[in-house]
Amino acid sequence: MLERYLALKTVMMPRDTNPQGTIFGGVLLSQIDQAGAIGAQWEISRRGVRPPLLVTVAMNRVEFHQPVLVGDVVSYWTHLLRIGRTSITMHVDVEVERDGQTVKVTEADVVYVAIAQTAEGRRPVPIFPPPADDESERRAP
Repeated sequence: MLERYLALKTVMMPRDTNPQGTIFGGVLLSQIDQAGAIGAQWEISRRGVRPPLLVTVAMNRVEFHQPVLVGDVVSYWTHLLRIGRTSITMHVDVEVERDGQTVKVTEADVVYVAIAQTAEGRRPVPIFPPPADDESERRAP
């Protein structure tokens, strides 16, 4: 069973609509990005590491299953797909409650990369710090 994390919950407002009166997909994409980043930080921190600065590098397989309506309370659930050396990939399920039923309205996979500012500019960095080098202690005179 996947361990899901409720990263974001919000109510959709009239200002978020498109000309058809449903919620504009770009609003959902922005909130998916935020929820995925929150979920990624949670996944990293629960492993005992302070989360690095994460930037979005890709949104993959975005699927809009059903329209989101004004007044819908939208929940953004995340779960980990993969942690690499410098990247983390999160799956985000977007759900609403309608007539007592949970309805999946959108889902996406989002890839984030850990970065740091260096003299050469922003560069990818390992998400987890390298292990302490015991070799230097053994070699010391």
